[in-house]
Amino acid sequence: MPIRARGSRLTCRSLVVAASAALMAVTLSPPGAHGAQMRESRPVYSYENAVREAVWVDTRLDGDGDGKTDRVAVDIVRPREPAAQGRKIPVIMDASPYYSCCGRGNESQKKTYDANGNVVQFPLYYDNYFVPRGYAFVAVDLAGTNRSDGCVDVGGRSDIQSAKAVVDWLNGRGRGYTTRTGAEPARAGWSNGNTGMIGKSYDGTIANGVAATGVEGLKTIVPIAAISSWYDYYFAKGAPLYDSGPEWLSDYVESTDARARCQAVQQRLIDEAPRTGDLTRLWTERDYVRSADKVGASVFAVHGMQDLNVRSKHFGQWWDALADEGVERKVWLSQTGHVDPFDFRRGEWVKTLHRWFDHYLLGYDNGIEREPMADVERAPDQWSTDRVWPPRATDATTLRPGKGAAPGVGTLGPTPARPGVSETFTDDRTQDETDWAAQIDTSTPAKAGFITKPLGRDLRLSGSSTVTVTVTPTTSSAHLSAVLVDLGPDTIRDYAAAGEGISTLTERTCWGANTAGDSACFKETKARTAAVEYTVFSRGWADLGNYASDATGRPLTPGRPYTITLDLHASDHVVPAGHRLALIVAGTDRDLIDPPASTPTLTLDLARTSAKLPIVGGAPAFVRATAGSTAAPAPREPRLSGVAEPRPIRPIPGAGSR
Repeated sequence: MPIRARGSRLTCRSLVVAASAALMAVTLSPPGAHGAQMRESRPVYSYENAVREAVWVDTRLDGDGDGKTDRVAVDIVRPREPAAQGRKIPVIMDASPYYSCCGRGNESQKKTYDANGNVVQFPLYYDNYFVPRGYAFVAVDLAGTNRSDGCVDVGGRSDIQSAKAVVDWLNGRGRGYTTRTGAEPARAGWSNGNTGMIGKSYDGTIANGVAATGVEGLKTIVPIAAISSWYDYYFAKGAPLYDSGPEWLSDYVESTDARARCQAVQQRLIDEAPRTGDLTRLWTERDYVRSADKVGASVFAVHGMQDLNVRSKHFGQWWDALADEGVERKVWLSQTGHVDPFDFRRGEWVKTLHRWFDHYLLGYDNGIEREPMADVERAPDQWSTDRVWPPRATDATTLRPGKGAAPGVGTLGPTPARPGVSETFTDDRTQDETDWAAQIDTSTPAKAGFITKPLGRDLRLSGSSTVTVTVTPTTSSAHLSAVLVDLGPDTIRDYAAAGEGISTLTERTCWGANTAGDSACFKETKARTAAVEYTVFSRGWADLGNYASDATGRPLTPGRPYTITLDLHASDHVVPAGHRLALIVAGTDRDLIDPPASTPTLTLDLARTSAKLPIVGGAPAFVRATAGSTAAPAPREPRLSGVAEPRPIRPIPGAGSR
């Protein structure tokens, strides 16, 4: 079946925005713009003299069970002049649990305050850049963090309501107060209600979750390396990705006083998120994909295709669900790991984000919604664009493994293997995907690899793949991995190194206005690259015990065959002419999934194993790319070179990192 990007609501939404542009230009444009149709907001307002204030917004929840509804701290900076002129302005919001515990951005900035409790420094550049251009910036402390009441429930009702309540307050529907415990009301009379949410990792996840409520007034979200389903952050079809659950993250980010009063919430996070990998009601509540039909905001998503913290499966399933609902959307896909676009494509990012917010929050008809939907990084700092993503010619194409001349070194193509043909491998918890790929042309006991001949033409894969396997285990438990590999020399971003594809420099560039306590100048970065002979570009995992249900695992019967489908992470990769495409099936991918309780040997039934790959041009493109291929030359070295092996990752989406 062809994979298509659906956009039925795109034109309608664009027309609505365009139709209101003239009115918005009159009500929101800075002085000197009378009668002109604005295409870009200008820095005409004073940042130094901006209003800086704190408000506590009532979430209408009592998460900590103290008999009072929780209030979340909302730190605000907004230009003084529009209110004095009787004009209302839109809001850019970043709701985060990290403002005091861990820091934001590449330099791990935290909020700082003066003696009166007013914010002196807002992390990142959003305030410095956008406040002079006529926006308010709002930084929300999620419940249970920094100066907020309540408890952190890791993507649950409390987390999402922390930010949704602020959107309601900005639109005149909620209650705010000038202090944390007092009764003096605070009203957002300066706000026109139009809100855009932005943030990386946990912050972007909150933006996804709030959008999935359909709250009125949220016009756009910009989720960067964001989670779309918390189950998929901790598990891959039953296989645990970390050795701890959400209770560890909650404890890590909570304020000291919240940690003391939130023991009941912590216990629920333990009891209702069992390490068995079962899909409980707790996880269902934290699955935003299932509520994509409620999303009314436009979405500008950014994700690193080599992000091993918030894997690109999160982007892929969110994007597909939004496409099904016709949500207006845009995407940047980089070669980096867990990195913000401000740190891998700074100038172009700020310009594009500026135009995005101008269009969706100020109503300017600047044409950004008519530009290509996707920017994809093909090589370090080299980008291509697509009018739609995945491209319309993309089709899910079935490839099948075949028996080769040596054990575990097979073929990959459209022809199925004969019934009864198999390969065998034994789970080796000391090995990972780099070990398998580096020895792809060698028989090794821990993997089964299947390889095309060298391609005669470039072959592009764009979207999410699946691999269906039928395996027979020798023990009552087994974990499986499947990875796609581009075999051939290349220079890529070194996503496995510190920096995850960037190096931080000492020089600084400035992006907005400064005050004595809040600088707009940030350290520059450059691409950190590695010369490799192979690139793992998509991966997926599963607990074989989940063969009958994604929701529940069960013990295996040794000697019995089981069939399961592994969901591989979304990617966009071109395998160049002269390179080979490989599929590897193995057991534990060390430091990316936890091992099973036993050490199984697994027999892979090749006739009942297949991969569905999103090939641009479909099966005919694969046939053309492999037509006339010759046998692959023997590798020059026993091991091919690649990036370093995966590093252990703490289950902290984005804290104190890029």
